[in-house]
Amino acid sequence: MQQLAFPPFSFKTKSNENKRTIFDPIRKKFVVLTPEEWVRQHVVQDLLQKGISKTRLSVEKQFDLMGQQKRFDVVVAGKNATINLLVECKAPSIQITQHTFDQIARYQLALNASFLMLTNGLQHVYCQIDTENETYRFIEEFPLNQLQL
Repeated sequence: MQQLAFPPFSFKTKSNENKRTIFDPIRKKFVVLTPEEWVRQHVVQDLLQKGISKTRLSVEKQFDLMGQQKRFDVVVAGKNATINLLVECKAPSIQITQHTFDQIARYQLALNASFLMLTNGLQHVYCQIDTENETYRFIEEFPLNQLQL
């Protein structure tokens, strides 16, 4: 798989029925290794390396967005069932554009995260949400010190 803009991590992979799989430590199972999953697992490992507990992470969960069922990629839960960080992962071949940002912005309407991360593994975009003023601002670095865990 392609080298990404994350530190190197060690992953458990295997081939199964002509499909390559990767172990997801949050879902506790092997999942098909697609380019998007490769990015997702790097995000998970990066968050774990930064000290976020597995118990705070959710991966590929369904939620309701205005009557439609959607799936988020990764969420970091905060105190009192809040969502500190919502992550949208794209395959490395997908460019980060206004269109891809609009997707995570729509998800934000239902999930009310404090921070957003949009990544294709090569480029990472971070946003801090100001719910009182209904605005957001782009930030340069991962907001680990601001997450309320």
